[in-house]
Amino acid sequence: MKHYLITDPTFYGTTPDRLESSLDVIYSHTLPDFALFRDKQTTHYRDLAQTFVAVSRSYHIFRVLLHGDYLLAHELKADGVHLTSTQFDDIAEAKKLGLYVVISTHSHEEAKRAQELGADAITYSPIFFSPEKGEPKGLEDLKEIVDKIRVPIFALGGITTQEQIKAVEECGAYGFASIRYFI
Repeated sequence: MKHYLITDPTFYGTTPDRLESSLDVIYSHTLPDFALFRDKQTTHYRDLAQTFVAVSRSYHIFRVLLHGDYLLAHELKADGVHLTSTQFDDIAEAKKLGLYVVISTHSHEEAKRAQELGADAITYSPIFFSPEKGEPKGLEDLKEIVDKIRVPIFALGGITTQEQIKAVEECGAYGFASIRYFI
């Protein structure tokens, strides 16, 4: 079961120093396999992303990703990009740059489309209740999509406990992604 950390400025700070110290604390307790820098609010995304990539590399995180901007991910030598569910048209361009591509999906149709367009992995959400993320899909739906789709699936949304991780694993998901689990 792969572990996928997603940052949020609420918990990781909004300056390079605060981001670095937050990551040091988290990475010293648990090392995720995948780590995504996501901050939809900052006007200093490049500086923070640079810090994120450097710190994550120093801890030997397997896949270091940036959110949404495949050109910046390539420029900063991140391993890949996590695209939003409105960026399906960017999958091919990101792949041309040699990036590992994860894309957010929220329906079986989106998951199938991501697979057809060559995404390396998807997140499928929300599985459990997560603030402001809509009605949870639940474990039965997760199992159904895992059985349909060949591309690796990260369950996302409301995953904060070992029991939830075990339940997701029993559904056959490749891994889980979370913000709050790692805090």
